[in-house]
Amino acid sequence: MSAAAIRPYQPSDLDACRGLWVELTAWHREIYDSPGIGGDEPGLLFDAHLAKVGPERLWVAEEAGRVVGLTGFIPRDEGPEIEPVIVARSHRGRGIGRMLIQQVVEAVQALGEGTLSVSAVGRNAQAIGFYHAMGFDIVGYVELMQDFREDDRPWRPGNPLAGRDFLV
Repeated sequence: MSAAAIRPYQPSDLDACRGLWVELTAWHREIYDSPGIGGDEPGLLFDAHLAKVGPERLWVAEEAGRVVGLTGFIPRDEGPEIEPVIVARSHRGRGIGRMLIQQVVEAVQALGEGTLSVSAVGRNAQAIGFYHAMGFDIVGYVELMQDFREDDRPWRPGNPLAGRDFLV
């Protein structure tokens, strides 16, 4: 287990959280083999997220004075959604992600909400497995897409859902 502690986001965490957002973007670029995801300065996308959800809905994992994880939730009419869950690559596999998720679960339960959701891109089997192990075992919504592009189609075979094969 980790020696990390979970605490509320503070304004002094801004740069560290931008760095974590860059790591998240790098992972999405890797799994989709698409270097353009997130634009030229993906860390600044954290600022937009912060403005959208508010600092009161964000928590960080801190270890030895360093922010190594980030999570929070987006309030929605149909129930809050966890977004994001990021653990620094150097600190993965230590239970920090579980601690972050548990913090959001407790906060949302304290608000009296009936449900809590989390989304993962279909290709991110690692995240889907992690969320399932954390108790997210109900499929609420499935987003299906068509891709009309002729070139640069990033899709590959995925796992069946509802007895059908899909690309991810």
